[in-house]
Amino acid sequence: MPESKTDTLQIKPHHCGISVPELEASINWYRDMLGFSVVKRMTIDAIPAKIAFLNHGDFYIELFQIEDAVPLPEDRRHPNRDICTHGTKHIAFAVDDVSKFITTVKKRGVDIAMDVNMMEDKAMAFIRDNAGNLIEVVEMGSP
Repeated sequence: MPESKTDTLQIKPHHCGISVPELEASINWYRDMLGFSVVKRMTIDAIPAKIAFLNHGDFYIELFQIEDAVPLPEDRRHPNRDICTHGTKHIAFAVDDVSKFITTVKKRGVDIAMDVNMMEDKAMAFIRDNAGNLIEVVEMGSP
């Protein structure tokens, strides 16, 4: 029997997978810049890939290092150009105060892709990780 449109699926965010050129450098970046911790390391010989799972609270990031992977294209490093290509665009974290967050990570040397802007009534900004991947930060609350 087909499910009705009123049936709900119980889901919650778990993790985001990110391919990176240097696993150890990315582990260090996510630890030092955003406070993530390594919870598991593994290899998958069939790919082959080195993998690390990091977490911060209830959210995980799965980092992959694969030899001879293609580098992130330049357009994927810029929020306004990245959206012109189909696919997943970025991960986003809710913070209490976007301006304070950006001030703090600037002092840590984080690459700012888009400084603090207002989207309707919410502040938002974009940073880049050490491999150029986009990360959005938004004020707490609804999108």
